[in-house]
Amino acid sequence: MADRPGSDTGPCYEEQMTSTERDLRAEAEAWMADDPDPATREELRAALDRGDDLADRFAGPLRFGTAGLRGPLRAGPNGMNLAVVRAAAAGLVRWLADNRVEGPLVVGYDARHGSHAFAVETTRVATGAGRPALLMPRPLPTPVLAFAVKRHGAAAGVMVTASHNPPQDNGYKVYLGDGSQIVPPADVEIEHAIRTVGPLADVPLGPPGEVLTEEIVQAYVDAAIGVVEPEVPRDLVVAYSPMHGVGRDVFVSTLTAAGYAAPFVVAAQAEPDPDFPTVAFPNPEEPGATDLLLALARESGADIAIANDPDADRCAVAIPLADGGWRLLRGDEVGALLADHLMRRGVQGRYATTIVSSSLLSRMCAAHGLPYGETLTGFKWIVRAGDDLVYGYEEALGYCVAPPIVRDKDGITAALLVCELAAGLKAELRTLGDRLDELAEQYGVHATDQLSVRVDDLSEIADAMATIRHRPPTELLDEAVTAIEDRLPQSDVLIVRAGTTRVVVRPSGTEPKLKAYLEVVEPVVDGDVGKARETAAASLVALRTETAAALGLR
Repeated sequence: MADRPGSDTGPCYEEQMTSTERDLRAEAEAWMADDPDPATREELRAALDRGDDLADRFAGPLRFGTAGLRGPLRAGPNGMNLAVVRAAAAGLVRWLADNRVEGPLVVGYDARHGSHAFAVETTRVATGAGRPALLMPRPLPTPVLAFAVKRHGAAAGVMVTASHNPPQDNGYKVYLGDGSQIVPPADVEIEHAIRTVGPLADVPLGPPGEVLTEEIVQAYVDAAIGVVEPEVPRDLVVAYSPMHGVGRDVFVSTLTAAGYAAPFVVAAQAEPDPDFPTVAFPNPEEPGATDLLLALARESGADIAIANDPDADRCAVAIPLADGGWRLLRGDEVGALLADHLMRRGVQGRYATTIVSSSLLSRMCAAHGLPYGETLTGFKWIVRAGDDLVYGYEEALGYCVAPPIVRDKDGITAALLVCELAAGLKAELRTLGDRLDELAEQYGVHATDQLSVRVDDLSEIADAMATIRHRPPTELLDEAVTAIEDRLPQSDVLIVRAGTTRVVVRPSGTEPKLKAYLEVVEPVVDGDVGKARETAAASLVALRTETAAALGLR
């Protein structure tokens, strides 16, 4: 039988180790000596005693991505833990001081494992550095934190959340004082400040921050209900799921305060649960995630079904079909519906989306004579599309319908605006589906889809991007490619256009995924929207196959 690490027989385990393994073990020992959390010290000690592979834990520090840190809950620099959070908070506080940014640090958190402890640690680092810190009163949606940053004139905000990631993850999202997510060069500067923090034992810790009262939640609700007009229909039956997250209480309070009936809520997903037991991934976009919601919608006779992701900054919408089934709308469909609704309400200003979203919004803006903005992926860019921004959306179920309230995506106010639109259409004996058909007749069917590949090895993403860059397609759907736009080095994005077809390929900024965004535009002939949709759907199937081949995917 082979000798086990630490056994009394056979060669000593330490003698069997390679120099790389010895270096990793030494790095782990040094990490444990500086780790302020007994639980993660014990976790790492157990891993060392078992002789576990430490390469991934010590592959490098978590890097600032879309809006801060995000990673698995585990000991070591390449994970979310108290040591990483203390360093991140110390780096952020130092960066604020170096840039002479005055004001408190506001910290929010969701209901994931470790979120409250990470939030409290962040406030202690802030107060230890002499900066006031304000802690949200309980686990709350991310948009409430973004709102609180502006309301309290904060220097910055931190939201401890991994949004819609799997249950083993957590994250650390940073907001600037204007309530927007960080962008370059701030993210690079903060990361540099984190790397120069030094021993964690030398980071001064003060008392936990001041806990805000429920007034901040009520202030958000009062502001949120302003997105709907006072004298419009309110008759609407809503089925709702917070996806085991923190959105339920705030959404129900906002919906009822605006004059709508309380929604039917999926009981099995109503309470915050960091293990997300009823879904494989707590993301409304994932297959099966909304099954319980749609079942409730059928049983309750709902007019629409709405889901928030766990931190309630995203909003999914489903509509009933004539055959009794239900269909989950794509983010581009909801994005177009909300934009159209605001335009018809006469809301003047810039309407913006991203390079991976449908091109329909640009055509709508042109028809209405309104300024249009197109940005890189992510709301940190969308909200910077122009000072005149009144609406922004991204196809990944994110919508900013009231920038003065929340300068980020907000699943609560978006859901409320969807309810206003659906109730108004219901009063006219029409539906969201009817309005989508009318938009298709006017602008053509803009059919979108996504080829999303989750990987275990990030090198697979790099290989696929290299493949399509080295040998890009010359045709898409039998139409010659007319333009290839490579956004490197600014962004790892490749755009391929051919006639009425477009493919945008990029790695995900928050998950180990490669994403290809597909769009086909099909004109409606003789008012036959159904036929145009069928043709577009068939074209998307073919386009998926062609795109997968261009990426070298089997």
